Amino acid sequence: MAAALTDEQKIAVGREMAEAWRALDWRKGADMFTPDGVLHSMMVEPIVGREAIYKRVSGLGDGLEQITLDIHHMGVIDGVLYMERTDEFVIRGKAGSAPVVGVLEFDGPLIRIWREYYDRAHLLKAMGLVEDFDQKTR
Repeated sequence: MAAALTDEQKIAVGREMAEAWRALDWRKGADMFTPDGVLHSMMVEPIVGREAIYKRVSGLGDGLEQITLDIHHMGVIDGVLYMERTDEFVIRGKAGSAPVVGVLEFDGPLIRIWREYYDRAHLLKAMGLVEDFDQKTR
């Protein structure tokens, strides 16, 4: 097992992930997960595995012109990183935002699990979508 990160290093990983999203660098974001990592938006089925995560997040790039994970508060409690933020984005020319709390668990320097808590209906409306993008792939 890889050496555990300090709390400061975990916070730095959270900021690095936010920067990868701002840069629309889906490969970098996915590579920050363990090979069997999990990305779980809590209202849909979890995405398991680094390559499945890459496919999912790069698929968000369809029409996404920009995104900023605007971090309001971030800290580590019991070894787990909590990130309260507002995701601000422009998709197909439409600006929107959604409040989110992300919870990240680590295995050494990599993310093992990233859970996302947000109002799914609010996000879809902010994105200008009628159909849930995660339901189309099932």
